[in-house]
Amino acid sequence: MSALLFALALLAQDAAPAATEPAPAPVEAPYPAGAPKDDYGLVAWCHGALTGYLDLHDQVMPEVTRIETTFRAPGRTIADDLQVYADLEKQGRKDLKLFARAMEAAERASLKPINVRGGEAVKRGRATWAAAPNLPKARLAQEWMSWTLPARCGTTAKALETRAKLLGATVDAGAEMPAEPASPSEPPVEAPVEAPANPS
Repeated sequence: MSALLFALALLAQDAAPAATEPAPAPVEAPYPAGAPKDDYGLVAWCHGALTGYLDLHDQVMPEVTRIETTFRAPGRTIADDLQVYADLEKQGRKDLKLFARAMEAAERASLKPINVRGGEAVKRGRATWAAAPNLPKARLAQEWMSWTLPARCGTTAKALETRAKLLGATVDAGAEMPAEPASPSEPPVEAPVEAPANPS
């Protein structure tokens, strides 16, 4: 067998197993930093973060317009670029409705009240924009222009809403948020140990 044929045979052997290997599993979108890990809490956090973003729209748009006008991308008009932000706002309003529906469905289906926990998660989401009043307007506009809703928000909200509607009161809306740690001055309370019964 010639060296060329031998090399081709080796290549064919190496390629054959690769065709039978299963495709890699799709990679799940990561959790946003600081967001709860349960579905209900995450959707509430996303609601808060998106609300904070949308609330800044009118404040930042003059500076966004100035930036887009100053730094032009070739082949695009300023109207095209500004339309992107209008479309993002429109989509954001739709996403807020989805998040609100999913949260409401989970709250109705839960066996215990969870809306207070949801309110706390909304606040945590909005807190992602807490530094906005202290930023220079150009920096705030740049942060706002580069922000995107985490990919996990929409898929989790749809799944939560569907599960809550299908399963009703049997839905698990997620684990409770972690409780505040006990202060060091308060020793943990231990359960009393019962003395063994005296044999008769």
